[in-house]
Amino acid sequence: MKHARQDTLASLEPLLQKLREQRSLVERTPGSFYRKSKAYLHFHQDPSGIYADVKLNFEQFTRIRATTADEQRRLLSLIAKSLQD
Repeated sequence: MKHARQDTLASLEPLLQKLREQRSLVERTPGSFYRKSKAYLHFHQDPSGIYADVKLNFEQFTRIRATTADEQRRLLSLIAKSLQD
């Protein structure tokens, strides 16, 4: 599975905009978000879809499918819960 290309990230722009609103996250490169000094979220793609690798527990990445609008809403919900704890 490879990192998401620029055209894939462009298709995720509404999702990326919502992630940019999270005060505790910094987008260091397009589609790669950090919390404090550590990687928190980035995207991958393969023929089966788009996936986010996110450190919901701040220690190890969990892969979450983020292809459809419903999947992206679920991802945002999980991230919001992770960041409020």
